[in-house]
Amino acid sequence: MLTRMLTVLSIVLLAALPASAQLEQALKGLGIGTTGEPGDAKIGSGLKEALKIGTERAVRLTGKKDGYFTNQAIKILMPEKLRIMEQGLRAAGQGPKIDELVLSMNRAAEQAAPSAKQIFWNALGEMTFVDARKILTGGKTSATEYFRARTTDELTVAFTPVVEKTMEQVGVVRKYEALVGQAQSIPFVKSKPFDVNHYVVTEALDGLFYVLGEEESKIRTNPAARTTDLLQEVFGK
Repeated sequence: MLTRMLTVLSIVLLAALPASAQLEQALKGLGIGTTGEPGDAKIGSGLKEALKIGTERAVRLTGKKDGYFTNQAIKILMPEKLRIMEQGLRAAGQGPKIDELVLSMNRAAEQAAPSAKQIFWNALGEMTFVDARKILTGGKTSATEYFRARTTDELTVAFTPVVEKTMEQVGVVRKYEALVGQAQSIPFVKSKPFDVNHYVVTEALDGLFYVLGEEESKIRTNPAARTTDLLQEVFGK
C-alpha cells in the first residue's frame, strides 16, 4: 500500500513539472545530459573506470624490477647532500658504493609500489559526483592531484615498512652512513641529520604520482588509450 502511494505521488510530482524539466529528469536518470553529453551517473562511472585503469597501469609500471631504476623521469637519485659531493666521492674510489646505494633505493621503491593499488581503489569508492565532474573538467592531471590529496598520508604509512624492510635487507642505511663518513673527509662538508628511509618513501610516492599523471593524460588526450566504450563516450566529449 505504501509503495503504491509513493509511486502515485512521484507521478503527480513529475507531472507538475514543465515538460522540459520532465525530460531533463528522465534523461539524467538514464545518465544522459540534456545537451547530449553524458549525465552525472555516466560521468562518474566513466571517470572511475578510467582511474581504475590508470592506477592499475601506474602500479604495474612502477611495481616491477627496474620500474623506477630505468625510468629516468622517476629514478631515485643520490640524496642531495651527497649528490653535490658525488664527483669527489667517485674520485676517492667510492663509485661502486654510490651505484649500489642508488640501485638499492630504487629496488625498495619498486617493492613498495604494489601496495598503492588498493589504497587508490578505496579512494575511488569515496569519490562523489561533484568530485567526478570537477576532475573531468579540470586540468590534464586533476585526477592525479585528487589522489595525491586524499591518499598521500595512507600511502606513506603503507610504503614505509616495505621500504625500511627492503633497505635493511640490503644494508642501504649502513651504506649511506659509510658514504657520509667518507664525505666528511672532504673540506667544508658538514654532517646534518638525514632520514634516508623517509627520503626514499617521499621519492617513491612522487614517482608513482608522476606515472599516474602520465597515464591520466594519455586517457584524456589519446583516443587509443580509451580502451572501453564508456571511456570513449565520456572522454570523447
